[in-house]
Amino acid sequence: MTATFKLAWPLALANLLQMLTYAVDVIFIARLGDAPLAASAIAVAVFGLVLWALSGLTGAVAPLIAEELGARAPALRPVRRATRMALWLAVLSGAAGMGLCLLLEPIMRATGQQEEIIALATAYNLMIVWSLIPMLINNVLRNFVSALGRPVFATAITAAGIAVNALANYAFIFGNLGAPELGLRGAAVATIVTGVTTMLAYILAIRLDPRLHRYRIFGFWWRVDMQRLMQIVRLGTPIALTVTAEGGIFGGAAFMMGNIGTSQLAAHTVALQIAALAFQVPFGIGQAATIRVGYFFGARDRAGIMRAGWTAIAMGTGFMAVTATAMIVIPMPLLAIYVDPWAPENAVLVAFALRYLVIAAAFQLFDGIQAVAAGALRGLQDTRIPMWIAIFSYWVPGMGASLLLGFATPLQGRGVWLGLAIGLTVAAALLVWRWRRRDALGLTLRQVAPA
Repeated sequence: MTATFKLAWPLALANLLQMLTYAVDVIFIARLGDAPLAASAIAVAVFGLVLWALSGLTGAVAPLIAEELGARAPALRPVRRATRMALWLAVLSGAAGMGLCLLLEPIMRATGQQEEIIALATAYNLMIVWSLIPMLINNVLRNFVSALGRPVFATAITAAGIAVNALANYAFIFGNLGAPELGLRGAAVATIVTGVTTMLAYILAIRLDPRLHRYRIFGFWWRVDMQRLMQIVRLGTPIALTVTAEGGIFGGAAFMMGNIGTSQLAAHTVALQIAALAFQVPFGIGQAATIRVGYFFGARDRAGIMRAGWTAIAMGTGFMAVTATAMIVIPMPLLAIYVDPWAPENAVLVAFALRYLVIAAAFQLFDGIQAVAAGALRGLQDTRIPMWIAIFSYWVPGMGASLLLGFATPLQGRGVWLGLAIGLTVAAALLVWRWRRRDALGLTLRQVAPA
């Protein structure tokens, strides 16, 4: 538990700080009105889905590094080659991801969004896509420093990024500090500036830290290791599709809420930000579980695998129980992070958001459980079956219930959120079952000798 906590808290804090970076965007954009906030929500639904999916793809380097360290630390050459190929993959997949993001306008038209929202979202999207490749490079470097015992670097760099993002938003959205007044597009410029600054900070930190620098991950960067590259792709593609399945249902919910009404979409955006903020802690614990389980997987220690996985699941579940209680007991202070819940002009938005938070509290536990269980399974390099579990859970019972309850009953927005809760619950149950049956299913015996 102590070892997991030492690795998990910097990662969880870095995740929270990353969400606060996004929260800064929401806080500034909300000052522009409901329409810009709704437009940015839809654009980010597509951009964020692509970013998270490709982060899952490139993030597959973490269990590979952990396995190498567990088997033959310091494993300089294998770790260097894996990280180098992950950086290659970040650039190549990022370029492809930019093309996918440019499909936003036809997607919005196909789903019947309002013309005002389409125009605002398209202009915002055309700029924010340029931040994709720097963000993916940051994801690889973050996994590298964390697997090598320097997760606090991710925390410090992300914290500095918040200040950069806030200053850039202040400058480019409203035309302060001599910058042009760009409105909603200014928020996209701030995201680009933050992504590039963060990337440079990671490079500098790796260069100055002796333990990290000895791996020389930027040396001979042009050399391709096709075997390593394909290994990352094979392991990472199911992770990317898993993230897409989960992120897709939340992105799809934004489009559904847009069809229900602008106020409901704005309320959905704020409530989902609060739920996502809480999710970052079990997500960080899940990242720690991947590294800890991966280390014992490489060391052929089946008892260590068991302890690392169950400890992480217990920690994630306990934290989410606390946040679920907070959403029910103190919802107004939570909403105040993003909007003024007592302002008369926000009355309709707040009324809807309070309803959604009650449902969000209900699925907090299951969201945390599925995130950590999936992370533990990734440490065993088990990604294909969890992918199918995610696709089924989110898109059959999850999306099916959202469509049915949201549009065939008077529940509307609450029905959409109930569907999200159902999908997460099913995913959590199936993933924990698979983790519990890991020995019987041969997940540990494939490479790990009996304890």
